[in-house]
Amino acid sequence: MSILKLKPSCKDYIWGGRRLKDEYGVSYDGEVLAEAWELSCHPDGPSYIVNGEYAGKTLQQYIEEAGKEVLGTHCRRFCDFPILTKFIDAKDNLSIQVHPDNRYALKNEGQYGKTEMWYVMDAGKEAFLYYGFKRKISREEFAERIEKDTLLEVLNAVPVQKGDVLFIESGTIHAIGKDILIAEIQQNSNVTYRVYDYGRVGKDGKKRDLHIEKALAVTNRVPIVKDKSSYPHVADCDYFTVDKLNLDGKVMKKLEGNVSPESFASILILDGQGKISHAEDTLDFRKGDSFFLSAGSGGYTIEGSCDALITTIREKAAPVRIGIHISGTETKIGLVDIHQKIIASLRMRTDLSRSPEIIIREIAQKTLELLEQQGIAMDQCIGAGIGVPGTIDRKQGIVRYSNNIKWENIEVVKEMEKFFPIPVRIANDADCAALGEAAAGAGRECQDVIMLTLGTGVGGGIILDGNIYEGRGIGGSELGHMVIVENGEPCTCGRRGCLEAYASAASLQRDALRATGKALSPEEIFQGASQGDQTLKRIEESYIRRLGVGIVNIVNIFRPQLVILGGEISAQGKTLLEPLRKMIEEGSFGGDKGWIPEIEIAALGDSAGMIGAAGLI
Repeated sequence: MSILKLKPSCKDYIWGGRRLKDEYGVSYDGEVLAEAWELSCHPDGPSYIVNGEYAGKTLQQYIEEAGKEVLGTHCRRFCDFPILTKFIDAKDNLSIQVHPDNRYALKNEGQYGKTEMWYVMDAGKEAFLYYGFKRKISREEFAERIEKDTLLEVLNAVPVQKGDVLFIESGTIHAIGKDILIAEIQQNSNVTYRVYDYGRVGKDGKKRDLHIEKALAVTNRVPIVKDKSSYPHVADCDYFTVDKLNLDGKVMKKLEGNVSPESFASILILDGQGKISHAEDTLDFRKGDSFFLSAGSGGYTIEGSCDALITTIREKAAPVRIGIHISGTETKIGLVDIHQKIIASLRMRTDLSRSPEIIIREIAQKTLELLEQQGIAMDQCIGAGIGVPGTIDRKQGIVRYSNNIKWENIEVVKEMEKFFPIPVRIANDADCAALGEAAAGAGRECQDVIMLTLGTGVGGGIILDGNIYEGRGIGGSELGHMVIVENGEPCTCGRRGCLEAYASAASLQRDALRATGKALSPEEIFQGASQGDQTLKRIEESYIRRLGVGIVNIVNIFRPQLVILGGEISAQGKTLLEPLRKMIEEGSFGGDKGWIPEIEIAALGDSAGMIGAAGLI
């Protein structure tokens, strides 16, 4: 069943009334019902499914069992369910309060801040609420008025009536006044800083806590200008999009809607009654009911006479992704925009004398500092990708083994999510470099790309149909460890004759040392060969020949559109490409009757790993 009817969790705060019980049919045994959390995966008050095979389970349990796909592709950027929907019955005045933004809340509370919207379902004749300040005030005046109980004098009191909508961005001081009934759609957060509470006491007989210092830190102390930019929606922001449905039962009797794979739909019935249908399922509804329709469930129909709010999640505006490339010597951190461009980046030393957990924490802290420097809020980031050398379990987010950085069974994703409340993904660093070149570098016009990184070792990445190919197991491809010479030179992997044992920078230097007795850099070897040193020329030719054998093998297996060479030795561009192209032409199965791929030098340099890591999101 794709239409899930929900039962709310209930809250008996001291300012609540009885209208949600008496008029809206909320089932509750207590005398005071202040809030009904109609759509919620928050642990402080989950909503429950009342129909179908998941009846009796929480909405969160349904998502875990059915898979996050039911939330839609636009929700991939959230670690948790993105929104919380409530009915609020304010029989008495609510406290004067403010919600922090994401940056402050994540740092100080370990969860997101709160932006919300209110739809006034009903209000008394004299009803009003507080919304921002009448005028700009200083922090000092704000603190003084809180201390002297004169804060209400500078608050903006807004009369309200049924149908009014207010958008309360984080940092806005506000309060719902008495005799108002509200539907609230908000970020999935329960962080509130109370600054004034009319001297009331709680159930324990003590005055309720105030959070003055935190409120002083987060409150926007200038008047709020009401923004109409959400048109044609009731409300529209990065966290939720809300639309109003009105069926009068006469001229407008029926709505046909569609739930795309991009987002689930939440339907909250404010008034009226009727039927909601999808495929073979039809459910009756009345005011106060709440429904969840999973992403991709397709067409549905609402018939009757009703007012309702329909909430979906849109694509994030101007999203930023974090790309991190960890190596044995340094870590590169980049902020990548929607055009695959690095907005800002930094480098830090990878101090392998420290534990993996401390290294990860330092990387996270440096990333947060970079975001702070660039004025980019964490909620602008849709995820973080990390490239790590070694055998990677991408599904579990674990580095199983890395010889380069001496990590074994390190839960990188779990550790990083302690600092980043966004999706985190990891992959082998060579795979990330290949993905970066395919997305924004030498292979940006190709879907099938093979990249070899020729450095201390020989890494490899395979991109097929635009995605990293790693097979069904863990670890991905290890192109550098195909055997090209039986019983040949020993390799770092423990076998003999691997491509890495002949085509890495280390192997090139080994052969030069044997032949000349000198410790030469790869650059010096190629330079000497170009200047006529016959010994170094033979070493260069042997190196290219062995590399070519490996490339031809790869070409005949995967038939890529393009082979890309990266890493330290790729700087030898022309010296490598001309003979390698000839070997590919001669060695490709079928010759010119088949497919002969191009071979190019990587275009992004050491940015490829950051861009590719960001591309994991």
